[in-house]
Amino acid sequence: MSRVLRNRGDVSEATRQKVLEAAKALGYVPNQIAGSLASQRVNLVAVIIPSLSNMVFPEVLTGINRTFDGTPLQPVVGVTDYLPEKEEQVLYEMLSWRPSGVIIAGLEHSDPARAMLQNAGIPVVEIMDTDGNPVDAMVGISHRRAGRMMAAAILKEGYTRIGFMGTKMPLDHRARKRFEGFTEGLTKAGIEIEARDFYSGGSALAKGREMTAAMLDRSPDLDFLYYSNDMIGAGGLLYLLDEGIDVPGQVGLAGFNGVELLQGLPRKLATMDACRSEIGAAAAQIIIDRSALPEDADPGEPARIALTPTITYGDTLRRTQRR
Repeated sequence: MSRVLRNRGDVSEATRQKVLEAAKALGYVPNQIAGSLASQRVNLVAVIIPSLSNMVFPEVLTGINRTFDGTPLQPVVGVTDYLPEKEEQVLYEMLSWRPSGVIIAGLEHSDPARAMLQNAGIPVVEIMDTDGNPVDAMVGISHRRAGRMMAAAILKEGYTRIGFMGTKMPLDHRARKRFEGFTEGLTKAGIEIEARDFYSGGSALAKGREMTAAMLDRSPDLDFLYYSNDMIGAGGLLYLLDEGIDVPGQVGLAGFNGVELLQGLPRKLATMDACRSEIGAAAAQIIIDRSALPEDADPGEPARIALTPTITYGDTLRRTQRR
């Protein structure tokens, strides 16, 4: 087994594949550190996120980096593109270098990835989400709660004919959970979503314009559009303004994430703060605190930190006649 995992020795390809599959199922990861250092760990922390193009995660990384500043720990980033098989690969490679901890986005992982995390023997912090069962520690928000909160705010302002647009679904489990919470909140009030559109690509202004135009062409009577993120929401806003549609009087809008880059829009998009920097900082602090413990010390119960998002109403949620 050792020769296979180190890619050494005369081993047939069929045998090599069987050994690798068995190791993967057990969550075993070889140690890439030289033998003389095998009992030690490096001062690196594996940070595994789904995307760098999504503006959400650079803010999380900022929170992590600021908290590690002044400590020996350094974050090393791996990107999964929301693909479970790529997450397995990134996690496998990073754990082979025996980092001091892992910060990984989301609670949903493949069985091999979960096995690797459980067997790593280092602090693991799953971030961005609290709707599920973590391997170890977790820091995030409840996305189902966030969806219910937005549904309540929209209904309170009198909107009843509602459409939803989401990207990276179903691969983005957090967007899926917001949608589930949102529909749950509406259903309890006797309201059904009248139109929905899911797109597997990334977040972009152009895509938001395109999706909004198509949805309103199919369902011109909609009076509110809820987007899974601010970028496509901003594209929708620009489309409506170009078309001369009264926002928020005729059609209201809301996104998610509170992206600061969009503050310069002609109208301030209603959104929800996802506590991104705070999540990164809290996750890094857990790693720092756990790494400072002696190896034989009992770390106690793993941290479970649930932050509370807040709604920013902006200029696109409240109806003009109610101001």
